[in-house]
This record gives sequence, C-alpha cells and structure tokens, in this order.
Amino acid sequence: MEFVLILTFLILTLIGVPIAYSLCISVSIILAFYLNMPQVLIPQTIFTGVDSFSFMAVPFFMLAGAFMSGGGVTKRLVHFANAIVGSLTGGLAQVVAVSGMFFAAISGSSAATTAAIGSTMVDEMEKKGYERSWATGVVAAGGTVGIVIPPSITLVVYGAIAGISIGGLFIGGLLPGIIMGITMCIVSFFIAKKKGLRGEGKFSFKQLLKAFKESFFALLTPVIIIGGIYGGILTPTEAAAVAAVYGIVIGMFVYKELKLKDFPAILFNAVIGTTLIMFIVGAAKVFGWMVTYLEIPHRLGAFIVSITDSTLFFLLAMNVLLLILGTLVNASAAVIILTPIFLPVAIQLGIDPLFFGVLMVVNLAIGCITPPVGLDLFVASAITKVPLDRVIRSVIPYLGALLVDLLLFTLFSDIITVLPRLLGVE
Repeated sequence: MEFVLILTFLILTLIGVPIAYSLCISVSIILAFYLNMPQVLIPQTIFTGVDSFSFMAVPFFMLAGAFMSGGGVTKRLVHFANAIVGSLTGGLAQVVAVSGMFFAAISGSSAATTAAIGSTMVDEMEKKGYERSWATGVVAAGGTVGIVIPPSITLVVYGAIAGISIGGLFIGGLLPGIIMGITMCIVSFFIAKKKGLRGEGKFSFKQLLKAFKESFFALLTPVIIIGGIYGGILTPTEAAAVAAVYGIVIGMFVYKELKLKDFPAILFNAVIGTTLIMFIVGAAKVFGWMVTYLEIPHRLGAFIVSITDSTLFFLLAMNVLLLILGTLVNASAAVIILTPIFLPVAIQLGIDPLFFGVLMVVNLAIGCITPPVGLDLFVASAITKVPLDRVIRSVIPYLGALLVDLLLFTLFSDIITVLPRLLGVE
C-alpha cells in the first residue's frame, strides 16, 4: 500500500495534476481498493487540517503584503536598498538582493517577493545595461529568502504542525535569511565585475537618510510583527492581522497611493491566494494522515536508526530529498507531508525541532530556484518574458552559492538556534 500511495502521488504530480488533487486522489485510491474506508474521510480531514487558529495568520500576511505592495511600500524599500548598496559594483543587482530581504519581511512568500521585486527592478536594470536574462535570474534568486526571513507563511505552517513556537521559528530564520541575502550580493558583485558593470553613483549618507525617512513606515512592519510577538503583546495570528491593518493605514494615509477602488482587486487576489494555499494545506493533511495511518514514519525511523545513528548523515539525506521535492511541491505542502514523517526521526536522533524546521524551510526555499521546475523560476520568467532555459542558466551561480550556505547551516546548527536561545524563545 505504501508503494502504491507514493507512486500514485509522484506519477500524478509529474504528469501535471495540481498538487492538491494529486494528494487527495492517491489517498482516495488507497481508501477504495485497499482499506475499504468511506471517501467522506477526505473532506472531513481537509476541514480538520485547516481548522487551526495558527493558520489564520496566512490570509492576514497575504493581505498585509498585498496592501503594502499596492500602497507604494515596495518602491520605497527598493529606493532604500539602492541608497545602501546601489553604489557598489553591480549596484542594481545588489539592490535586488537587499530589496528581497526587505520585502520578505512583509510578504512571507518567495513567489510574492519574486513578483514584487521583478516587476519593479528588471526593466530598470535592462535600461542600465544589464542583460535581461541575468536580471531575471537575480530576481528569482532574490525571492528565495521570502519564506526564510520572518514572517514566513511556511514557518507558520511548520510551527502549527510540529506544535512548537512560531515566534521561535521566526527568530531562527532571521540569521540564515540574512546570510543568504548577503551571499547573493557577493555573487552579484563578482559577476558584475566580470561583466564590467559599475555602481549607480556614489554612496551618500544624505541620500541614505532621506531614503530611510521615506521608507521608515514601511520598515516598521517587521518591527511591529516581530516586536509584538516577542513582547508577548500579540500572537503570530494577531500580529498578521495588525500588519494587514497597518498596511492599509500607511498605504492610504501616509503614502496616499492606496485607494478605495483598489480594495476589491486586492481582496479578491488575497482570497484566491489564501484559498489555494489552504486547499493545499488541507490536502497535504489528508496525505499526512494516511502516511501516519500506514505507520510509514515509524518504519522509516526504525530503518534509518538501524543503518546509522549519525545526525549528519540523516540531515544530508534530508537536504537532498527536500531540494528535489522543493522543485515539485509547494513549500507549505511539502512541510505538511514530510514533517509527520521525518520530525519523529529527527527527535529520536536528538535534533532540535526548531533547527530542523528552519533547515527544512531553507531547503525548500532553495528548491524554488532548483532546475528544472523551481517555482520562482517560472514566476520570474512569466513576469519578464525571458525563456525559462535562459533564466535557469543565469540562476546557476546563485544556486551554487546558496547550496554552500545550506551546508554551512547543516554543519553549524548554532547559526539557526543562537538567536532563539539568546532571546529565550526556543
């Protein structure tokens, strides 16, 4: 049965069936032909899978990102990033990486970060002499930090499934996300130097201060979210709701670029996006329930422990699996499918669940630009109209550098756990 379940899911996914349907159909086949259980278990499990207070943070974070993007926040963040690193070699490519980190602290989504930065930066980079294909590759890579730097929708999902502190996960993802952003800046520097691309003007503290003032209210967003959670004032869900309201306030009354006429489109897109995510989450819960029912986690754990007691071997194997799966499956769905399977094994091997969760999300983030079917590659290609094969060629140097980061995080777990430990939120 286990073989049929997993094989059916893989075949359906590879032939292009939407991931949520692939998950449910594979379980439906097992119920019908092997267990003789009623199919009504599937919708019931979908409902119970999304019936969690923690998951309410997902639509609010999506709304917050949508309102802020529509309210002029994105371009101000890009302007601020330009004031910081625009004067460096390959300045606009550096701006993409830094802007990605800033917008990640608002959107919680790699695809949303890629779309927001790509629609803002690629045309401008092309005007300044950057190859459009390379600019698109930079944007795709820059979007990876969208689900690592808090607030991250995928970390919310992991925290809800694993039953550990979402606040601790947010703090745990902060340093790896920053390191990934800096790594992309370094890669861009050397590529730009080879291409003979210089920075944009000279660094000026005056311009930096001016850009900071213009983007101050936008930069307050992560402070409100993180500060509210760790100050004990807000739960992650309440912080997401406050961020959404805050996005409306600064968009309408501070930057004055968000109009009432924009609300229907923003709300509609947020509802569609939330529905898709929650359907995938519910379907993944169905698949996870069947996996648990068939005792796959227990048997897999026993098998791994029987062949090795090395945490490093286990983590390296997980890295390979997640990088591959991250190209095929939505990150949140992958977390829900794999957490019930591998977290018990990780705990049995003495691995910190917080460290394991953040490492999973970093893997899945890198999977978003792993050829041939990484999600952010398609998002960037669709926005810029650059053929996918050219985007893939441009993103390879960034992918290699991020894989080095991943190995670093795997070998030195303190990179992830040091801040949660210092703040007492593990």
